[in-house]
Amino acid sequence: MTFEAAYRAADDRYQRLEYRRAGNSGLDLPALSLGLWQKFGTDYPFETQREILLHAFDLGVTHFDNANRYGPPHRGAEKVFGRVLRSDLAPYRDELILTTKAGNPIGPSPYLKGGSRKSLLVSLEHSLRDLGTDYVDIFYHHRPDLSTPVEETVGGLVSAVQQGKALYVGVSNYPTERAHDVAELLRGAGVPLLVHQPRYSIFDRGPENTGLLKLAAEDGFGLVAYSPLAQGLLTDKYLDGTIPASARAANSSFLSPDQIDDLYRERATALNEIARQRGQSLAQLALQWVLRQPQVTTALIGASSTSQLDHNLAALDFPPLTEEELALIDQHGIHSTGQRA
Repeated sequence: MTFEAAYRAADDRYQRLEYRRAGNSGLDLPALSLGLWQKFGTDYPFETQREILLHAFDLGVTHFDNANRYGPPHRGAEKVFGRVLRSDLAPYRDELILTTKAGNPIGPSPYLKGGSRKSLLVSLEHSLRDLGTDYVDIFYHHRPDLSTPVEETVGGLVSAVQQGKALYVGVSNYPTERAHDVAELLRGAGVPLLVHQPRYSIFDRGPENTGLLKLAAEDGFGLVAYSPLAQGLLTDKYLDGTIPASARAANSSFLSPDQIDDLYRERATALNEIARQRGQSLAQLALQWVLRQPQVTTALIGASSTSQLDHNLAALDFPPLTEEELALIDQHGIHSTGQRA
């Protein structure tokens, strides 16, 4: 009978990636972090998921982004990571930045959504159980709940820290003005807002257009950019006019075939040519573009294989974008390209 050797992390795991400070805090995050939003539910093989998670850590990815909603089913991704934490990563818990979120609906009950104290703190208890850890490093409110006083939501986040169940707190998908309100309330409670997680890409300029980049600098929090590849639109997989059967546009509720139109292809093809002239892929260009902003602490990438992970991490190996290249990107990287009408 043979037994699989126990996992041992690569000795050189901190020699590859750049680490960036999260706002005015003392916490560093890798420039690229692994998000478990998709590909980490019960619809993908566990051994593949485990291989990706361990490979990421071997390459210096210490930050793993999760949420109670990620799956399928809901909480599925937390359970997958918890399984790998127990079997392989437990000796390295002190080197990991684990996050979770609450607030997006995960069931019909009024207590399985929103920003109430009950919704946040009960969800966090479930997440700690599923992850198999005593604390998370960052606990987020996943999206604003305008039906709940912001003071109550902030109070729930503060309690998570005071109870030792979270080290830092963040918000996600918050409009700029409300993010500032949260930052002010948290600062007054002695629990500063560490990070805000917005969608940000060449095709989604929201943080620029709404003043969120400016606010991050003023209020001292970092940005964790999600969907930097615009759900795959900022890759070369749709440029030839077809939609591969395995592509997200063919099998995901977050991207539909009607978003892959001629205007999108025209703009993406032009961006791909800029990348080609730099000797890189469109995906690598898109990641570099997001990370050019000093307020962006890290960009979240997904992965369905270790090779895809390697490819995206290689974006950090290319020289910075020049002013001329950035101007060209602006010509073709139009806000709302490929988004649903």
